[in-house]
Amino acid sequence: MKIYWIPAQAPMRVLALIKHLGVEAELIRIDAEAGGLHTPEYKALNPNRKAPTLVDGDLVLFESAAIMAHICIKAGSDLWPTENLAEQVEVLRWLSWNEGHWVGAVGPWYIEHIVKKTFNMGPPDAEVLKKAEKNCVKYAKVLDAHLEGKDFVAANRLTIADFSLASMARYWREAEMPFADFPNIIRWLAGLEQIPAWKNPWPEDKAA
Repeated sequence: MKIYWIPAQAPMRVLALIKHLGVEAELIRIDAEAGGLHTPEYKALNPNRKAPTLVDGDLVLFESAAIMAHICIKAGSDLWPTENLAEQVEVLRWLSWNEGHWVGAVGPWYIEHIVKKTFNMGPPDAEVLKKAEKNCVKYAKVLDAHLEGKDFVAANRLTIADFSLASMARYWREAEMPFADFPNIIRWLAGLEQIPAWKNPWPEDKAA
């Protein structure tokens, strides 16, 4: 199994899962700044020219949720439920909510503070964040209410939904996300940081 990755939040989910489950894989870091996502060879694997991409024999997968589900199935892990279909639907609901709502809510802070810094793209744009705050607060209210009395997003245990929803939000302090009024989100994120593979998901050649 090969995983192509860059130092970004979507590949991080997959790398954390592999480390958490103890799955053996060849981890291939792409040099995005040097155009590695746009080579003909990589585009043949992932026409979106993004990461992560998984190659497992004849199977080629892009999209982190699908990759994580595949890894769980191979590892026999219920982080992606396969026997309890009601749990699977619940995890799928939050994976869908993440892509449909949460990414758009927290993404501006992640991009302006984390992505720009990582790839030397200049300072955060305060006007962008000012315009984005209402949407972020709207969906933070939804997640915070859902997490009342819960340690995990779905199925009363750790699942790939937690890794997906937390992959941008984990940077809430340094990205200055407006979470001060959402204690359940802060508590949930702090709990995930107690998982060693989540706290440091990167391969040895990438400092966390």
